[in-house]
Amino acid sequence: MQEKIYKVMGSAGATTLVLGICLLVSGIVSGILLIVNGGRLLKNKGNVTF
Repeated sequence: MQEKIYKVMGSAGATTLVLGICLLVSGIVSGILLIVNGGRLLKNKGNVTF
């Protein structure tokens, strides 16, 4: 019984680490893309004519 608990805890810990790393990477990439796109919008706002 205790062996099963240790195996489940090990797999849950590994899964949590992998998910945390994936979320961290995707968050950083999303932030960089937002900053770049915002800068491009601000740079080109003078080119808009109505």
